[in-house]
Amino acid sequence: MEDLEHDATPDGAPGWTTTPVGPELLRGALEVERTARGVLPHRLPAWARRQAPGDLTDVEAQPAGVRLAFRTRATAVELDVLVTTTVYRGAPTPPDAVYDLLVDGRPAGRAAADGGGNVRTVDTTTWAAVLTPGPPGTVRFAGLADGLKDVEIWLPYRGIHELIALRTDAPVEPAPDPGRRVWLHHGSSISHGSTADGPTGTWPALAAACAGVELVNLGFSGNALLDPFTARTMRDTPADLISLKIGINLVNHDVMRLRAFTAAVHGFLDTLREGHPTTPVLVVSPLHCPIHEDTPGPAAADLSDGRLRFRALGDPAEAAHGRLTLRVVRDELARITAARATDDPHLHHLDGRALYGEADFAEFPLPDDLHPDAAGHRRIGRRFAEHAFGSAWAR
Repeated sequence: MEDLEHDATPDGAPGWTTTPVGPELLRGALEVERTARGVLPHRLPAWARRQAPGDLTDVEAQPAGVRLAFRTRATAVELDVLVTTTVYRGAPTPPDAVYDLLVDGRPAGRAAADGGGNVRTVDTTTWAAVLTPGPPGTVRFAGLADGLKDVEIWLPYRGIHELIALRTDAPVEPAPDPGRRVWLHHGSSISHGSTADGPTGTWPALAAACAGVELVNLGFSGNALLDPFTARTMRDTPADLISLKIGINLVNHDVMRLRAFTAAVHGFLDTLREGHPTTPVLVVSPLHCPIHEDTPGPAAADLSDGRLRFRALGDPAEAAHGRLTLRVVRDELARITAARATDDPHLHHLDGRALYGEADFAEFPLPDDLHPDAAGHRRIGRRFAEHAFGSAWAR
């Protein structure tokens, strides 16, 4: 087969080739930035990043749902990366970010990069951050079966991962277009992947695998805030199916009241329809989350017992005066989508409690009172595949 441009590894190891990492090898990224060392996948284009606040520019560079995809006979693969990890002073050190290997669509390995990488330490009292530089590392997979195969390396949803070099013991070429429908999804930290056990263990990745669709994940931790630049990005991104999971960040950031929320939802949907006039769109309301069901935000991190938990600081009585709670958001999203659906038969609604409700919370409590654990992600992914991809929205 015809391989991409390649050369010997720096130490001249025989039989190994180095393939430049570029857009032709990446799926799930909307833009690829060339850096001094290699490339950095982005989930927002440059024009949108210029409009985004600093926390979102960090989050969108975390490659949730982004994967390398290539065809090869290689039995060993190495990926040199420079990882930037964020840690919070006083909170437990997060586990190493892991890379998942799929061969012909089936799990075939999991590995972390060796080497320390950069560490960004955040003081949760002032939110000031200090960056400690570190060296690049290498992710290694060996013992792959001989023969031609399609390989995917799913990048971690946590941390920023600058891709420096891809080495294999046989040439590679971009994986062929699988011809699957493209599912474009936008949501908050749970959609991003928070607390899933790996990049293919996030609920959107699991749902996409169940449904046989190509995922573009615009889940932005802490930043599903109906931003106009996100709506315009989605408007301009090719997609066969679109879903929006709206609500939890609007509540726990306490960024707007009901009057502004209603107009912002309509505006976001109007912008989407400019580029996708008949594409099926599914609006998903929040999952069950007891701290915010009837209590407005803001939410605050609590490290008093040495582990990260969240609590709601708002006054439940103020929901009557327009402050948002999850119940208020669900009711309004149901009303808005029902009203718009009279003129837009391709707009659909799903109550998030069908994915994770009170009974699920009793079985799989939210470990930090805000995010599900790995088992919760598996349940949400399976149920989304059943409820959403088995419904009229996906037809």
